Amino acid sequence: MDAYINESLIEADIASLQAAMEAGTLTSEACVRWYLERIEQFNPKLRAVLEVNPDALAVAAALDAERRESGSRGPLHGIPILLKDNIDTGDRMHTSAGSIALAAHFSPADSAVASQLRAAGAVFLGKANMTEWANFMSGTMWAGYSSRGGLTLNPYSPGEFFVGGSSSGSGAATAANLCAAAIGTETSGSIISPASQNSLVGLKPTIGLVSRTGIIPITHSQDSAGPMTRTVRDAAILLGAMTAVDPADAAMGENGRIAYPDYTPFLDADGLQGARIGVARHYYQGLDEARAEIIERAIELCKARGAIIVDPVSLPCEEAKWDWSVMPYEFKKGLNDYLAKAGSGTYVRTLDDLIAYNEANRDAALKYGQDTLIWSNRTSGTLTEPEYVESLRLNRELARDQGIDHAIREHRLDALLFLGNEEGLDLSARAGYPAITVPGGYAETGVIAEGGYTTKGPQGITFVGTAYSEPVLLRLAYAYEQATRYRFAPPDPV
Repeated sequence: MDAYINESLIEADIASLQAAMEAGTLTSEACVRWYLERIEQFNPKLRAVLEVNPDALAVAAALDAERRESGSRGPLHGIPILLKDNIDTGDRMHTSAGSIALAAHFSPADSAVASQLRAAGAVFLGKANMTEWANFMSGTMWAGYSSRGGLTLNPYSPGEFFVGGSSSGSGAATAANLCAAAIGTETSGSIISPASQNSLVGLKPTIGLVSRTGIIPITHSQDSAGPMTRTVRDAAILLGAMTAVDPADAAMGENGRIAYPDYTPFLDADGLQGARIGVARHYYQGLDEARAEIIERAIELCKARGAIIVDPVSLPCEEAKWDWSVMPYEFKKGLNDYLAKAGSGTYVRTLDDLIAYNEANRDAALKYGQDTLIWSNRTSGTLTEPEYVESLRLNRELARDQGIDHAIREHRLDALLFLGNEEGLDLSARAGYPAITVPGGYAETGVIAEGGYTTKGPQGITFVGTAYSEPVLLRLAYAYEQATRYRFAPPDPV
């Protein structure tokens, strides 16, 4: 068993881990121990993991016994994963959104997502670091930074390459093989960005497909949890385990919801054949030469694999003037609701309390200030302001009717194609529609970008679709992945 662990767990996917456990060449307990040892060895450099689960080995041992006695629960039985630190778990792990104000907070119960994953047999290794409050605290905060965990670094070149945000820890840990897979959350780009920057697959589901109950929110009209994995198949496996209906989440009861307990049947290595893919050139204008070359190569690859490329595709919303008014209104309401029901160990019960706590502990809490929190706190927290109602209406009209749905309807598209988390991806976020990114290559050169980081490094190719088009997006992403195999593991950090 030691030989299997030493030779085979780097870059191991869920199916190979499951096969080894079924064959008896690996146990969940041994697998969990191996990941915990890697976290102990490499996390001090990457700061991707906030805390490990003190019960992880015991849970794994119990699942091994269950497998021997009654068989496997399914593809996630005994598989070690990390959860982003804004996802509640009703155990001995904290849920803090990266904030020292919640560093001692124990959630009273599992989030719906955690409950579903536990039922599927997943082992929670720990909580992943994240941009504090999902990067809705300060306009100058670096992606990947939290007052509780420090700055998460990209394992491909720590301190040089952008790590992406706000599911930064989930991305860096999965890329560096500190877990088999991770769950992130996204409002706008927070799964797609770190997945792209860390040569991963990241899937942001349609709003209403995955429950948001028990997840510290930004904005309910855009927030969703989703898988961050090293392969498209692993993303499909995790997604299927997260789609059970939660009556407490109103979006899951909306008409038109389409969900599956298993998304792997949609994976097709020939899935690009005959697919109609739109190229929205307006959103490629800001790319530097190296990244532009990557997206052009992706377009040619799709053509070579039989896709019908519609190029260019113009969207009526391209020149629209967007605002960000939805986010502060929904954040205050959502955070106050969450904190009012929070468990033990929290120093704050309202956004007012949080701002006051940060001010009183400013040396530790306010490295980048809290102007975004203060901005949000100026709203009523009731979601009744006309400005909010109009902004939400405009978001949906522009991003859906004059954006993604317009393009798909007018050109009979299966998906739109973008590079990583570039400007056009905000369309899918505002629309509440799904997106999936898959490793698309490596930029050898770049320009200085956010926080002094370079745009060099891993780049993702992102497919965007309409509501509940996850089966189509997974099919396209899988076909692209199988045709390219661009992902490679980063070196172990020193």
